[in-house]
Amino acid sequence: MEKFVAVAGNIGVGKTTLVQKLCDNLDWTPFFEPERENPYLADFYQDMHTWAFHSQVFFLTRRLRAHKNLCTHPGSVIQDRSVYEDAEIFAHNLYKQQQIGERDYQTYRELYQALVEFLPPPDLVLYIRASVPTLQQRIKQRGRDYEEQIDPAYLEQLNLLYEQWIEDFNLCPVLTIPGDDLDFVANNGHLNLIIEKVQEKLMGKEVVVFTKSEVLAR
Repeated sequence: MEKFVAVAGNIGVGKTTLVQKLCDNLDWTPFFEPERENPYLADFYQDMHTWAFHSQVFFLTRRLRAHKNLCTHPGSVIQDRSVYEDAEIFAHNLYKQQQIGERDYQTYRELYQALVEFLPPPDLVLYIRASVPTLQQRIKQRGRDYEEQIDPAYLEQLNLLYEQWIEDFNLCPVLTIPGDDLDFVANNGHLNLIIEKVQEKLMGKEVVVFTKSEVLAR
């Protein structure tokens, strides 16, 4: 049966890597975040107040189109960051930081709410949870200069919003992956453990959260 899985998580947490590895192992099709195509992104990290609204509208537009396309794609698919995160995490945070003004934010929210009503939800969301030190280490490893300037306080605030969002999210099942403990890049045992739980979750089984003994055993 065809499945639609979305991978969620903070900047640098390893979403793209996990999407690719899951697709390689499950023979699914990846839909990657349009980050490198965003013409506002580098400017945004230099001057958030000026470019926040533009950048978020770009991401929302691309993510909505990707969501629509993957819903009609033949075969199972995995999306790198969901459309929900754009609005509920990133745009919300920029509004709270007064980087997006009231008028622009309300326009953005109305656009998001009107369009997302027509989108079928994923079959499963994989939420990769990681602390700020882990995020900083992975951001440094991938070597994008503009990302290395991100304030740790900004990453921490995003983490708080992610926790609030995932606690209230009820459109589909969620599998939370402990990113501080599982190295799915270098440890195939950890990757296989994730794959096992993803498959069980998609089969409707009651999946037990990742335990320390499971992690250590791999």
